[in-house]
Amino acid sequence: MGKTINVLGKNAIREVLKGNRKIECIIFADSVSDNEIKSLAKSKHIHIQFMPKRQFISAYGDKSGGMVAIAEDYKYLELHELIEKNNHKEESILLILDGLEDPHNLGAILRSVDATGCDGVIIPKNRSVRLNDTVAKVSTGAIEHVEVSMVTNLNQTIQDLKDSGYWVIGLELTGTMYYNEADYRGKIAIVVGSEGKGISPLVQKNCDLLVKIPMYGKVNSLNASVSTALILYEAIRHRGING
Repeated sequence: MGKTINVLGKNAIREVLKGNRKIECIIFADSVSDNEIKSLAKSKHIHIQFMPKRQFISAYGDKSGGMVAIAEDYKYLELHELIEKNNHKEESILLILDGLEDPHNLGAILRSVDATGCDGVIIPKNRSVRLNDTVAKVSTGAIEHVEVSMVTNLNQTIQDLKDSGYWVIGLELTGTMYYNEADYRGKIAIVVGSEGKGISPLVQKNCDLLVKIPMYGKVNSLNASVSTALILYEAIRHRGING
C-alpha cells in the first residue's frame, strides 16, 4: 500500500470508508462498539482488529473515540490537474493558503471549503501544515471530499492561475475595500495568510485586489479559519447561491 496514515475518530473514519482511498485495517479499543463503522468496513472487506483499551490509548491517544483506520496517505493534485478539472466552469473558487501552520485551522478550513462548494485548496510545500491525522479529525471527514494541491512557489502559482483566467483576491488587514464589497463572480482565487504574519509581501503584491474584514474590537485579527469561512460564504452570497 505504501505510506499510511492514521485516521482518527468516527466521522473521519466514516468518510474515508465512503471514499476511494485504500484502507489497510480498522482498529477498535476493545471497550468500543460501533455497528455503523463495522458494517461499512465489512461491506468493503476491510480487516477489523481489536486492542486492549490501555494499549490502544498508548498507541493512538485518548481523543480518537476508541477507533482508528490505517489508510493510504493523502494524495495531492498537481496544480495543472486542479485547473483542468475546473476549466469548463464559468465560475470557480479556489482557496490559496499562504503559510498556514496550525492543523486545527486547516481542518476547520476544509470543513468550510466543503460546505461552500469551493473547488479546491492550494498550499505551499514549505512552511505550511500538510494533510495529516489531526487535520482529518478536525475536518470531520471533509478532507476526503476536498481537492488539495501542493505547490513549490505560490507566486508562480498565482501567475499560472491568472493565465488560466482567475482573478486573485487576498484577504489582508491592509485591504483597500471591505470583503463584502468585492466582486466574486467568474473565476477567483482567494488568498488567506498565516495565523500570525498574514499574507507574505510578495504574494500581496501579486494579488489583483486586497480586501479586509472590518474589526471593531481591541483585537486586530480573526482566526484564519473564521476569516476563511466569512469570505467563502460572502463569495457564494454574491453569486446568488442559496442552496
